[in-house]
Amino acid sequence: MKLRLITLTAMISALCAVGAMIKVPVGVTSAALDSAPAFLGAAFLPAPAAGIAAAIGHIVSAGVGGFPYGPFHILIALEMYIVVWGFTRLHQKNHSISKWIFAIIANGILSPLPFYWLISPKMFYGVTPGILITTIINVVIAWICLPILSKALARREVHE
Repeated sequence: MKLRLITLTAMISALCAVGAMIKVPVGVTSAALDSAPAFLGAAFLPAPAAGIAAAIGHIVSAGVGGFPYGPFHILIALEMYIVVWGFTRLHQKNHSISKWIFAIIANGILSPLPFYWLISPKMFYGVTPGILITTIINVVIAWICLPILSKALARREVHE
């Protein structure tokens, strides 16, 4: 069972890495489609594993975007872990609407908030609209795909 968990987490992490290479032109070079696969991981991964995939996706996204790795990107990776962990927990408890609202607010608005104090208010106000737009795109992709993936997994479990 652990091998299956590790394999599925690695697969979602790899999909996050692929999504990290699909940049959204919003002015922030690490804005990409890296979190949609992590949100999809909620269908079959436990919350910690889905969060790890999201954190890895951000690290790849930052690297592809040309950002040096450092404390800010470690913070963002930790935030991605928390957002996807929370989303996965809400998904597992069948909170069909609140999980999407949580994902948009937590990732699109709350995640950039520490940079208001760490860098500057101007930076926060400058990057938040782009991050919010990118978050909504990632959430819409996951919103479309998650029910399909969940049905496919349910069908597969019946036939196993």
